[in-house]
Amino acid sequence: MLKIRLSMGGVRKRPIYKIVIADSRAARDGKFIEKIGSFNPLLPKDHKERISVEAERVKHWISRGAKPTLRVSRILGEAQIMPMPKAGNNPLKAVPKKERKKGDDKEAPKAEPAKTEAPKAEPAKTEAPKAEPAKTEAPKAEPAKTEAPKAEPKKEESKKD
Repeated sequence: MLKIRLSMGGVRKRPIYKIVIADSRAARDGKFIEKIGSFNPLLPKDHKERISVEAERVKHWISRGAKPTLRVSRILGEAQIMPMPKAGNNPLKAVPKKERKKGDDKEAPKAEPAKTEAPKAEPAKTEAPKAEPAKTEAPKAEPAKTEAPKAEPKKEESKKD
């Protein structure tokens, strides 16, 4: 299967990536079929030289069945060659770890009451008429049963002593 993916280059702490067409079984920096662009993550997002891609070659290889990786599809989306993929579900990824713990404490109570209030409100409406008669009958029966046995043993004990 053909993939449109990144091949790493550059030196330590200064990466530069080539956007290449390669077989999915080949090594990341190994054999590739064609180089169709480059990506420099160190440049600002609005800089022209950050992403350079040959749009015609990308469309050609996509028509041949090559599938871009998630990172490359985002890069191509930024270059407006293909639509941006859906955002992943990782809202805390960009937040530093120290602030994640603080954010969890603040967000958790807000999210939990909203979830617990909604389900309680709905069953309470449907179960309220059924629960009220059961509650009123049960407390009347229980105190009578508990009072009667308590009263009888006390009287018997006091008579015996």
